[in-house]
Amino acid sequence: MTAHPISETIASLMPRAKAELTELVAFQSVADPAQFPKSECEAAAAWVADALRAEDFQDVALLDTPDGTQSVYGFLPGPAGAPTVLLYAHYDVQPPLDESAWISPPFELTEREGRWFGRGAADCKGGFIMHLLALRALKANGGVPVSVKVIAEGSEEQGTGGLERYAEAHPELLAADTIVIGDTGNFRVGLPTVTATLRGMTMLRVTLDTLEGNLHSGQFGGAAPDALAAMIQLLASLRAEDGTTTVDGLATDAEWDGLQYPESDFRKDAKVLDGVALIGTGTVADRIWARPAVTVIGIDCPPVVGATPSLQASARAQISLRVPPGHDAAEATTLLTAHLKAHAPWGARVSVEQVGQGQAFRADTSSPAYTSMAQAMEAAYPGEKMQTSGMGGSIPLCNTLAALYPEAEILLIGLSEPEAQIHAVNESVSPEELERLSVAEALFLQNYAESKSS
Repeated sequence: MTAHPISETIASLMPRAKAELTELVAFQSVADPAQFPKSECEAAAAWVADALRAEDFQDVALLDTPDGTQSVYGFLPGPAGAPTVLLYAHYDVQPPLDESAWISPPFELTEREGRWFGRGAADCKGGFIMHLLALRALKANGGVPVSVKVIAEGSEEQGTGGLERYAEAHPELLAADTIVIGDTGNFRVGLPTVTATLRGMTMLRVTLDTLEGNLHSGQFGGAAPDALAAMIQLLASLRAEDGTTTVDGLATDAEWDGLQYPESDFRKDAKVLDGVALIGTGTVADRIWARPAVTVIGIDCPPVVGATPSLQASARAQISLRVPPGHDAAEATTLLTAHLKAHAPWGARVSVEQVGQGQAFRADTSSPAYTSMAQAMEAAYPGEKMQTSGMGGSIPLCNTLAALYPEAEILLIGLSEPEAQIHAVNESVSPEELERLSVAEALFLQNYAESKSS
C-alpha cells in the first residue's frame, strides 16, 4: 500500500470493517422464504439502512420491490454542481449448501489463513462494506467530492427481478452520471480488474410425469416408463459428449479476444481433480465468458438413504443457462424450453416453469470513468496496471440501468476473485483486497470529480 492519506485512513478503519462485516454476515439473508425466514432478510436490510443513516445519508428508505423483497436506498449530497455516482451492492446471499462441509459456520465470520470466511463475505456484503470504507476515507480527507446514491439489493441471488422492476417504475430514483457495481472481482488476488462483460441467465424448472403413481421396480421395471430415468436422459441431451452445451438453435462457437485464462490456472482455481478433463472446446475464456453454459442445479428425486425399489412417477429438475453478450436471454429461454419439450423421451408429459431471467451485459471501457478508475487502481495496487476481463456470472440489474440511463458510465469491480469461492462452501474474502479496492474506489471518486470539473 502507498502512503497516500486515503490508504492510511482505510488501513486504520479495517478493524471496524471486520466488526461490521461480522454483524452483516450473521444475518441468514437468503431471499427464499422456503429455506430461511424472511425476517433474516428484513433484519439485514434494516442494518444496511442504519449504516447509511450513520454516514449522514438522506432519504434512506426500504423499498418494497415487486418480488416481495426489500432494497435499501440512500442519498448523500455532494458539492454544488458535482456529478452523481451510484454505488451498488446486494445484501442477500446464496444458501450455504451443505453446512457440514464448511470448516467454520457459514454465518459466522471467521478469520483463517489470512482470509475472512462466511457466506456473503465477498458476494456481496463485503461489497457494501467496501463502499462504506471508501466514503469514510473521503469524509476524513476533505469530504466526498461527488453526490452519492447507494442501492443495496435484496434478491440479486434469486434472479427474481424485484429491483429491476422497481427501477423501471421509478426511473428517477437511481439516475446517475456513473454507476459502480461492486459485485464482481479481480481476475486474481492482487491484480486490479474491471469486468467488461457479464453473461445473462435464464432459470427453468422442468417436470416430467410418466405414471399415475410409483410402482414396484421388480413387478413393473423394464416396461413401465420411469420418470427419473426419463429425466436423466433429457438432461443428458443438454450436453455433447465433450461437455459442450447443446441447446437446439443456440450458437456455442463465439470467441473471447481479451485477457486469457490459462488452463493450468483455471484447473487450480476450480479445484479440478487430477485426471479429470475440462469440458467444452476453445480457450477457457471462450467457454466461461463468451459462450452459453447449461448447469443442472437441482433434481428432486429420492435420496439414497431410505430409497425403495420403486419406479418414479414424476421427476423435477432446475436448470440454469448462462447466456453471453450477443444472445437475447428471452430467446434463449424459448430455445431451452423448446429443447426440453422436444427431447423428453417416451412421450413423457413435460411442463416447464420459468423462475428467473436476466440479460447479458457489455460495458463501454472507452468511457472517461474508466480512465479515472485505471488511475485509481494503479495507485491502490502499486506496480500493477488495471486489467479488463469477462465474468461468467450474471447481474441482471446492469442492463436495466444501462437502458434507463444510456448516458451513464457503468463500471464493475468487487471482491469475488477466484479464491473467494463464491456460491460454494467456505466462501471467503481477502481483507487485503477489501482494503485495496476500498482505496481504489475512494481515489476513483476523487479522480472522477476532478475530471468532471476540468
